[in-house]
Amino acid sequence: MRANFNSQVLAGANADANAGIVAGAGAWPVFSLVHIGKTYQMGEVPVQALSDISLEFYRSEFVVLLGASGSGKSTLLNIIGGLDTPSSGRLYWNGRDMSDADDEALTRFRRRHVGFVFQFYNLIPSLTARENVELVADISDDPMDAREALAMVGLGDRLDHFPAQMSGGEQQRVAIARAIIKRPDILLCDEPTGALDFQTGKLVLQVIDRVNRELGTTTIVITHNAAIAAMAHRVVYLTSGRIARIDANPERKTPEQISW
Repeated sequence: MRANFNSQVLAGANADANAGIVAGAGAWPVFSLVHIGKTYQMGEVPVQALSDISLEFYRSEFVVLLGASGSGKSTLLNIIGGLDTPSSGRLYWNGRDMSDADDEALTRFRRRHVGFVFQFYNLIPSLTARENVELVADISDDPMDAREALAMVGLGDRLDHFPAQMSGGEQQRVAIARAIIKRPDILLCDEPTGALDFQTGKLVLQVIDRVNRELGTTTIVITHNAAIAAMAHRVVYLTSGRIARIDANPERKTPEQISW
């Protein structure tokens, strides 16, 4: 099934879309999009948010989606994460067609396989760092221990601190721990440094980079900050809901090596 699907995608999608796949990445795509389109209805006016997006993401890969506001980055991320559905095209998760999945199936997919990190942390103020992270563990099949997840993001000594007792960068790292405690196959980050200053943003990027390198989690980061692109295996440039181009970095930079 996978072999047939892979040849179908390569024949029907952009040949350049998957150029520069990192050596050592999984032979089969974790997630595949084939001619994806998304149209929103604004009153009587249809608005095309995405048009003819064909793209594959591989195990352990780090991909940056780069583009200006309104380019379709968040819409694409929401479709990958099962928060939204396409108007046209096909979606495949590990070779399984998810294009017509119902709400229950999408909920199971998000719960079992996807970790989300957003620009705003959405922590519950009345819960400690550990308790915020444990909320996700309670609905996961094979979660990490909350202490392990918080240690992974450098907050092993802040288990019993409340959000108000932590800086913005620390709260974002709690949000990352909350996302990875379920051991997701794919980590989706929507402007994870958008609300942070330069130094704090770098600390958050170090954590995301560590999760990708050490846990092998397929990681997709959307940003308008071009400097972050140097961290990725591939950079997908979006313009007006379309893929403008895809670049492969011959060598990834660490967060310590980039500046903006």
